[in-house]
Amino acid sequence: QVQLVESGGTSMQAGGSLRLSCAASTYVKGCMGWFRQSPRKEREGVALIDPEGYTYYDDSVKGRFTISKDNAKNTLYLQMNNLKPEDTAMYYCAATSGGMCYFQSSLMDYWGKGTLVTISS
Repeated sequence: QVQLVESGGTSMQAGGSLRLSCAASTYVKGCMGWFRQSPRKEREGVALIDPEGYTYYDDSVKGRFTISKDNAKNTLYLQMNNLKPEDTAMYYCAATSGGMCYFQSSLMDYWGKGTLVTISS
């Protein structure tokens, strides 16, 4: 069982930068990623990183967000730049026990409780 704990969410103005962190209780062999959910919207995938380090991004964040992980610290990061009001959401860290990466929340095995990001214009 893997436990995931997110941190770093806050309220800020548009145009700024923020880094989210996700501490895992143990090394994750599979895919790790960030999903987000805002009111009245379904949870959506934001960025994924596979065990080899390949990264995948939703079109809405390409060029602005960067996902990375530090295997020595069992920690996943999401660097978010040029934040926009539409980035406002609860951000969740997720992981699989193995297999490939897909932007489908139903395929993730482990979830954190989320960290809230609020961007004002």
